[in-house]
Amino acid sequence: MHVYELIDTHAHLEEMQDLDNVIERARQAGVKAVVAVGSDYESNNRALEIASNYPGMVYPALGLHPGRLGDLQGPLERELDFIEANLNRAVALGEIGLDYQKRAVAAAGKELQREVLSALLRLARDHDVPAVIHSRYAWRDSYTAVKNAGVQRAVFHWYTGPTNVLGELLADGYFVSATLAAEYHAEHRRAVKETPLEQLLLETDSPVTYQGHRAEPADVVRSLQAAAVIKGVPPERVAAATTANARRVFGIKLD
Repeated sequence: MHVYELIDTHAHLEEMQDLDNVIERARQAGVKAVVAVGSDYESNNRALEIASNYPGMVYPALGLHPGRLGDLQGPLERELDFIEANLNRAVALGEIGLDYQKRAVAAAGKELQREVLSALLRLARDHDVPAVIHSRYAWRDSYTAVKNAGVQRAVFHWYTGPTNVLGELLADGYFVSATLAAEYHAEHRRAVKETPLEQLLLETDSPVTYQGHRAEPADVVRSLQAAAVIKGVPPERVAAATTANARRVFGIKLD
């Protein structure tokens, strides 16, 4: 099997066991870098620690996931202050965004989510780092918040929203990342199809389970193959484009 140079632009490595073997399997699969996204104070600390343990392979992103707002272990200010103080050590601000799924809204209302996202996007703009956006059932509001904040680089992770919002965010130069769900999920497959190669990234969202399979960074090969089939182009072309895009968005320098 041909091995391509790939970058997994979204993985929750702090949730994974036996990281040495996880990283080794990723290397063997052709993965040259993994962006380790944080979701709260604890996972942000772990993302920084993991990146220091795998230099040149793991790159940290610091975030505050909207789904975590309802059960923070400390005050909100601690979360924001830590991100701001350590953002110079990260390649992105993420995972951040909005989540309008019923359970998420019950835990943290839409107004609170929007206020926190606005504060985080100001940090992304002021520090000139890309924002990694979670937008479940909140696609229009998430896009509008990013645009209004003046953020220059943003990745809409695992996008499954409407075509009109997708067209607008692509017209503004933002990016969309393809997950393993591109193998089967109709809305996500449509988004991958409609996103130009020049604005497409690959990810696994490890350790999310896809149809019974618990993903790890090596599985970004499956995201690649699914995207290639959807777009009707050779996988080597998708690999070259998405890896170049990831290097540009996150400032990752490969050997």
